Parts: sequence; structure tokens; C-alpha cells
Amino acid sequence: MSSPTLENTTVVVTGASAGIGRAIARRLAPTARVMILVARRLDRLEELARELTAANPRLTTHCLRVDLAEPTELDGLCASLEALGPVDVIVNSAGIGDYGVFDRMSWSRLETMLRLNVVALTRLTHHVVGGMIARRRGFILNVSSGFGLAFTPAFAAYIGTKHYVSGFTEGLALDLVGTGVVATHVCPGPVATEFALVTGAPEGMPTIEEAVPRWIMVTPELVADAAVRGLETGRAMVVPGLLMKVLWILNGITPRPITRMVMAPLARLYRQRELEAAAPPKQLSS
Repeated sequence: MSSPTLENTTVVVTGASAGIGRAIARRLAPTARVMILVARRLDRLEELARELTAANPRLTTHCLRVDLAEPTELDGLCASLEALGPVDVIVNSAGIGDYGVFDRMSWSRLETMLRLNVVALTRLTHHVVGGMIARRRGFILNVSSGFGLAFTPAFAAYIGTKHYVSGFTEGLALDLVGTGVVATHVCPGPVATEFALVTGAPEGMPTIEEAVPRWIMVTPELVADAAVRGLETGRAMVVPGLLMKVLWILNGITPRPITRMVMAPLARLYRQRELEAAAPPKQLSS
């Protein structure tokens, strides 16, 4: 039996309004028949749809404005996908991060992140995978993170969501052996996208852009190209960029107690900075 291909497929891309999702949509458009773009910012989706159809006249596009963190809107998206027909490729790229010492974070923000990064990704995958198995053809691409393979202070919950994405996809790939359906997760390091701007930084803490040297960052296009090539070749995990591959290998061979010991001073510094920033200003004595 020949391997499934990305030619003439119906593709769903969440988080298509910016960053990695937008780059993956561009990368898949030349081989797709139908492209369903999903995000909260409809104007950006429509702009991307015009660009994709201009470059690929045979492509049909649909733009769906959905807040995937809202359960009713997630239900509505599933209904819309049913109406639009069988899905051959789903790209779960939508996600947000949160940055800071865990106990000082807003629960509402954390809950939104869990709903988007974990619940929506799992629900959409579950919604389409049965049809893919029945047709013996399908591709599932989940955007994880280098944090899905490691840990660091000030990102506990975000790291937890990305460990879920990576573990879920690896297990799913095993469940799908022999079905004709491929499941891949891509684990990029720092990417030059809006992520840092949207995530922000607690008062007193450096922003992600300040903390991460520009030379470490990779482009969304590099991530998209590596992810799609991995999907085409049936790889369960893709780590884009030479630097991240080296760091992944080093992380794998470094005992976790040593990693925690090395990270502990940074964790103490982060907490100290947040507490100092939150403290009321000292009153000057008269």
C-alpha cells in the first residue's frame, strides 16, 4: 500500500492568523484542495486567504472566526467542519503562553491557556481522526515546543501543556500504526513570532525578547518547512534547527537532578524580582 500524500487534501489550520500557523498554511497551500483557516482575528484570516488563492487559483479557502478557548465556540467549529466535509489534514497550531512564578499568576489566564493548548487540540483531533481512519488517510500536526521536552522556571503551566501535546502525539502515533494516519508533533525553540508580545512579562522580570538572544531564534518558515517534511515522511517528532537538536540531545543525557540544580538560582531570582516589583514603595522618613 502506498504512503498517504498531502496532494489534493482538505486542510484545517488553527492559529492561522499569525506565526507558525500562518507559515504552515502557506507551506501546505500549493498541494491542498481546500484550506480552512481558524483563528480569532477574522481580518487576518481573510487577508491570508486572499494571498493563498492568488498564488494557488485552484485552492478553495474558508475563514472561520473562532475562540477555541470558549467551549461553545469549539462545539460550533466541530459542527462547521462536519458541514464542510471530510478533513484530511489538521494542524493544531493555536496556543498561548504564560510567564511568571506559578503561584502569582492569574487563574483565568491559566484556565484559558489550558483550554486552548490542551482541550481544544485534543477535541479537534478526536473529532477528525475517526474519519481519517475510516478513509485510511490523514495527517495530524500538533505544534508543541522545545519546552515540551524540557523544563525551566517561570513557565510551569505552559511547559505542562506542551509536555501534554508531545506526550499525547507520541502516544497517538502508536495508536495509529497501520491505519494510514500520521501524527506528528513539532518542537521548536524560540521562534520570531508574536508569542513573546502576547505572553508579556511580569513586572520586574525581563521580557522573553530581552531574555532570549536573537541569534537563537528561528523563523516560522523554517519551523513550517521542517514540520511539513516530517509529516510527509511520517515522523512522530520534529525538532527544527541545528541548535535545538543539540540542546535536545544534551537535555536527554543530562540527569534531571542536575538540571534542577542548575536552574534553581534562576528560579530564586525570578521569584525575588516578582516580589520586589510587587512590594509597596518604601516611605521616606521626614
